[in-house]
Amino acid sequence: MKGGRKLGKDERILWGKVARTTRLVSGRVEDLLEFEALEAEAQPVAEQKTVKTIPPFPQMIVETVPQLTATEADRKRIHSPMEKPVKRKLTRGRLSLEARIDLHGMFQSEAHAVLLDFLVRAHERGLRHVLVITGKGRSLGSDGALKRAVPMWFSKPEYRYLISSYEDASMNHGGDGALYVRLARRRGDTS
Repeated sequence: MKGGRKLGKDERILWGKVARTTRLVSGRVEDLLEFEALEAEAQPVAEQKTVKTIPPFPQMIVETVPQLTATEADRKRIHSPMEKPVKRKLTRGRLSLEARIDLHGMFQSEAHAVLLDFLVRAHERGLRHVLVITGKGRSLGSDGALKRAVPMWFSKPEYRYLISSYEDASMNHGGDGALYVRLARRRGDTS
């Protein structure tokens, strides 16, 4: 640690545990090895025997996601905000929303699968603009689990190739509780 105050014994132990659970960044391995060497020297041999072993972190249950055909360019795509003229046309009704889905009352795992299926089908049908209603999530002190999760899902590989852009909906389509989603064009589609 450069500058600042020295870590106390408990802080060093805690930092060592945290450092072991993280992913190493290239060029910083030497610092970690140096820290572990200092930590080993700081603890007496008798004290090392009394340290309790911590059970391993429980493994998460991971569902397999069907592999969708996507090129390398699609995997690296970053969504840009929706163009202002397009959002204005959607708000005023000059550009129609071709489909909508309401995720109210669903658990995140259920909503994830339903939303992915909806977007895949809409993309296959050649739809361009859809409305995803997540809800505002203000019941029982919640701040909207789906409202926060859906935009994060859009950056995942299974969604990335489907979506061109997304933006919060206007008040007449649900405001903060809904998203305008512009789907990517299908391969070979020039319309």
